Amino acid sequence: MYLSNQGMKRRNVSGAVACGVAALAVALFAQVASAQQSRESGHVLISDQFNNRVIEVDQATHKIVWSFGNGSDVAGPHSVVGVNDAERFGAFTLISGTGIPPSSPPLPGCSDPANGCADNRVFIVGPGGNILWQYGQAGVTGSGWNQLNTPVQAAVLSGFPGHPGFHVIITDQGNQRIIVVNEHKNIVWQYGTTGVIGSGPNQLNNPNSAELLENGHILIADELNNRVIEITVAGTIVNTFTEGGALNTAAFASRLPNGDTLISDAGNNRIAEVNGSDTIVWQYVTNLGVNSNANPQPTRGIRLRNGDTLISDQFNNRVIEATPGGKIVFQYGMTNVAGNGWNQLNGPYDAKEIGDFTGLTPPFDFDGDKDDH
Repeated sequence: MYLSNQGMKRRNVSGAVACGVAALAVALFAQVASAQQSRESGHVLISDQFNNRVIEVDQATHKIVWSFGNGSDVAGPHSVVGVNDAERFGAFTLISGTGIPPSSPPLPGCSDPANGCADNRVFIVGPGGNILWQYGQAGVTGSGWNQLNTPVQAAVLSGFPGHPGFHVIITDQGNQRIIVVNEHKNIVWQYGTTGVIGSGPNQLNNPNSAELLENGHILIADELNNRVIEITVAGTIVNTFTEGGALNTAAFASRLPNGDTLISDAGNNRIAEVNGSDTIVWQYVTNLGVNSNANPQPTRGIRLRNGDTLISDQFNNRVIEATPGGKIVFQYGMTNVAGNGWNQLNGPYDAKEIGDFTGLTPPFDFDGDKDDH
């Protein structure tokens, strides 16, 4: 991996987006009203990082049924560079164009390794691939209004404590902050002092993900501080998880329905589940199989409704689904083989089963909680 409510019920979102992006709002909420359209059974959405694309794959056939990104390493209306995160909601897809940093030896997917290939956008695309909403400017690195620096993850919110309506939470890694922005591209909440690396109050070190929890708290994978923190909206740390001090490069974290926390422990090449006492109760190590890269650095481990775990095994160039007993029941991408042909990936950073938001921030009540309707 490169470095790259309060008792809150999930809200009824009818009419939640204010005017300003009215056309998009109408389209979004039309999809919300038919949430079943988001549940393409057996489809997985993959952020294929160094192929500069997002692909939707049918698990049964391994066929790509939808994609965004023409492969260009220049950010534009039909391209995404170094994509690290994507989620499907209704017929729409939220994509994080992270970009590819300067590197030696050069990372794939970027033709200018000395300077890197920037993207720095979080955007929503429709099924036809048109960008409908965007925060950040193509190829522009900054921290001002409508600017980002290496946004590695984002999620759609149907509201944020004290701020009803459409919002997006963004992990703005290079700016060392988590921000929540509204449809008008204004920041309504921030944790982490912009541009300041640290581990003190209101400080982060290369944050890699943020999830809004049902209790209104925010769960942050504070990557290079080797910790996962749970904070209140006021910025108070109420829980810290380090796997008992063993955590090495926290790439992602989510809160499971049983109260445990699932952590992508990239530096230890594993996905680990810890309980409230920060004790590991389950783990899956990704570098023990045949042909494995010695250091694949898995970036996402996401628990599915069926109890399995979907893992983005980055430098093994594959996405796998592992059972609680450790059996692989699905794999897309050939182990430790990079490519962009059939059944090939190049540094997949994120994968989600479409319509399954177990442990994740659910956009617009797509988690299937019938009692919330």
